[in-house]
Amino acid sequence: MTESLGRCAWCGSDPLYVAYHDTEWGVPERDARALWEKLVLDGFQAGLAWITILRKRDSLRAAFDGFDPEIVARYDDDDRARLLADPGIIRSRAKIDSAIKGARLWLQMRDGGEDFSAWLWGFVGDRPIQNRPVTMTEVPTQSAESVAMAKALKARGFTFCGPVIVYAFMQATGMVNDHVRTCFRCEEVRAMDRP
Repeated sequence: MTESLGRCAWCGSDPLYVAYHDTEWGVPERDARALWEKLVLDGFQAGLAWITILRKRDSLRAAFDGFDPEIVARYDDDDRARLLADPGIIRSRAKIDSAIKGARLWLQMRDGGEDFSAWLWGFVGDRPIQNRPVTMTEVPTQSAESVAMAKALKARGFTFCGPVIVYAFMQATGMVNDHVRTCFRCEEVRAMDRP
């Protein structure tokens, strides 16, 4: 019964948050498109609570054509206007423009022979960092790796990707395992590390 399982305290009791914690957070993601989507969603979260993004994630996916970089990169002023008028998403012009620009940058990297996933995972040596904190107070908000990744993303032209946002992205995509030791997912996620 999941109610008796130990979990990271941040997910509380909201069923959406609990499901995200139990099935997604910390799971190593290697798909380049999925990583870009998650980076965009973390950028949309800037200044907001993650639960807000989770509640709007399906609407964001629908509004952004499934976060298909090929489609999003072609967005024009009409698409921007459509997105700014959509009450189901975060209606920030800067964040919308960041997503569109990010799609174009993602395609530039791909078309130039660079795999977005391999490039990002290179910042952690292609293996998840296993922190195993005892309590959430031991979990940092950024790391040397997130600072380096944020700097590299910004140098490429990506926005809404400071070291704190990037660290949250790294946690969410399994580049860092920050499940506390008493959380049932700590060892499960640890076991997902590549041998």
